[in-house]
Amino acid sequence: MASALLLDGYARHTVGASGSSKSDDASCAPAPDGVRGGGPVIRTTDSGTSSASMPDRTIALTFDDGPDPTWTPRVLEVLARHNAKATFFMVGAEAAEHPGLVARVHDAGHELGTHTYTHADLGSLADWRADLELSLTDNVLAGAAGVRPRLLRPPYSSVPSALCGRTWEAVQRAGTHGYLTVATDLDSKDWQRPGAAKIAESATPRDGRGAVVLLHDGGGDRAQTVEGLDLLLTSLEKQGYRFTTVSEGLGLPPAPRADSGAQLRGDAMIWAQRAARVFAVGMSWVLGVAGVLTVMRLVVLLVVARIHVRRVARSQKRRFRLPEVWEPVSVIVPAYNESAGIEATLRSLAASTHPEVEIVVVDDGSSDGTADIAESLGLPGVSVIRQRNGGKASALNTGIAWSSHELVVMIDGDTVFEPDAVHRLVQPFADPAVGAVSGNTKVGNRRGILGRWQHLEYVIGFNLDRRMFDVLECMPTVPGAIGGFRRSALNGVGGVSEDTLAEDTDLTMALCRAGWRVVYEERALAWTEAPESLRQLWRQRYRWCYGTLQAMWKHRGALLERGAAGHLGRRGLPYLFLFQVLMPLLAPVVDVFALYGLLFLDPWQSLGIWSAFMVAQLLTAMYALRLDHERMTPVWTLPLQQFVYRQLMYLVVIQSVVTAVLGNRLRWHRMHRTGSAGAQLAQTAGPRTGLGADPDAAASSPPGGSPSPLR
Repeated sequence: MASALLLDGYARHTVGASGSSKSDDASCAPAPDGVRGGGPVIRTTDSGTSSASMPDRTIALTFDDGPDPTWTPRVLEVLARHNAKATFFMVGAEAAEHPGLVARVHDAGHELGTHTYTHADLGSLADWRADLELSLTDNVLAGAAGVRPRLLRPPYSSVPSALCGRTWEAVQRAGTHGYLTVATDLDSKDWQRPGAAKIAESATPRDGRGAVVLLHDGGGDRAQTVEGLDLLLTSLEKQGYRFTTVSEGLGLPPAPRADSGAQLRGDAMIWAQRAARVFAVGMSWVLGVAGVLTVMRLVVLLVVARIHVRRVARSQKRRFRLPEVWEPVSVIVPAYNESAGIEATLRSLAASTHPEVEIVVVDDGSSDGTADIAESLGLPGVSVIRQRNGGKASALNTGIAWSSHELVVMIDGDTVFEPDAVHRLVQPFADPAVGAVSGNTKVGNRRGILGRWQHLEYVIGFNLDRRMFDVLECMPTVPGAIGGFRRSALNGVGGVSEDTLAEDTDLTMALCRAGWRVVYEERALAWTEAPESLRQLWRQRYRWCYGTLQAMWKHRGALLERGAAGHLGRRGLPYLFLFQVLMPLLAPVVDVFALYGLLFLDPWQSLGIWSAFMVAQLLTAMYALRLDHERMTPVWTLPLQQFVYRQLMYLVVIQSVVTAVLGNRLRWHRMHRTGSAGAQLAQTAGPRTGLGADPDAAASSPPGGSPSPLR
């Protein structure tokens, strides 16, 4: 992609406008007197410099900046009508774009010369770049017309006296490679578009002298040039002038045929540039569509988030409330080598304000004493079950089998709950259609830059999405860190499947397809430990992404189903595919295209577009943080996130997709726990009163009892 855009950008960005030499007004060392006072055709060799002029009543018409699909054919028509021949100094990039037109010019008996590949000022280029400009043009003309041009016209250099300083040095270097430099006797100034009559007058020699005449068949509107050329030829024909090529006018042999190697290189260059142009144009359209979709997504997220806020506020009013849920709850804690954080997790659950909470710890073959720590705490209502290592899904199923109650909460072994989290999490089960509830997961260890980035991702990406999924009734994932379920719903789908690495996404999709509603309870807060190194983050997200791809493929049948399954299939799955798979796959193109814009297009326009998207993301982040009652402090890290974290995430998606396409089986990658979330929580979160605390909740009591004490 970078190579294609680099080739297209190189071929198109530096194409200059016709005009005078950039060195005309500069103070630079002049060419030798013999050149400045001699003819326009200059030969430079190691042995010396010579020049030549056209014989009397001989006109060498020369055309620069083509070929152009509009004006070159019209110039050829005028030349053919007057039986005149000319020399066309072609820009290599344009010749590669229109090789058929190059062949047409050559087949009509006209001469081909080089005008560099990108109309670059040779006097301002390094030697290697100047050589590249000439060799690329040679190859293209060899591929298009089968000739090796010997004539060179440096851009921005008309008369011999303009060849000074580094431009003259470039001409000398070109001479050592066998080029003849062709300046002009008469510059028609047609690039100024002074009118056809003025162009013809400027190109008319005096007193029957011969001349090399400069005109243009490309680089802009050449209607006046075509008209002026016809006037010029008509006038000079009456005066007995002949119109020929530069080489024929001086009695030089025609350009030699290019060897087969040069023609092959030329064909390859032509096709490469064509492919690069198609790719660049195609990517412009693709990225335009992607930009529109991104803006639409942001708008939808913000609008739906507002709808969700109003819905939650309305549901909290007493006249709209469903009966408060006080049923006993079983909390299942699968644990594998969680010694660093299991104590904080269990103590937070034991402090739950819900009146009856059964806590089932399933030790999945830990080797670090996790089960021993859990048992040694002596917390009421905590049971510890030991089993041989079978994976998280197996541990969850064991916990489901051992637990006692209809309402089941599943959490991770490193998660710290707010005291009211369990009670708030189960409130949506007052609606018998609800089969699962997603809680609100927060990053506990958010001090460092990586922690802040993940905190923003949780608040902006995950929670805004969950609000939208809740409103659209297509929730694809109840997070493993905090999720509530009906036992009957779990039994109906066969428990937690071991088919994928994203068991939470797999289970949630299965529940949606079974007809259950899955909702989001933003006030049920849980604090989790996020990865503290890029390596750990990569492994975690790689597993998440690969598991999500597995779950999406497993439940693709929802696309054709009705009801709740159809909502998932035709709302949730396309959204996941578009914004969590396809758009990240396009992200490298966005970055490469952004560099392309800075280097080869209008850099201010590119910076403006990037800045506009950045501002939109900042505003979205601030709104999302406000909805979650979070501080605005981490927002300053968001621009930096675009240059490190974002690239890491889309590389994860690319690797996951490649792994899935190749059919490789990814093993479970477990994150190394340090217990930092629990250690930082008190300082990070402040008073743990819950998000958007309902003032009535603290006063509410279970039926027939008094307010439940904080355990």
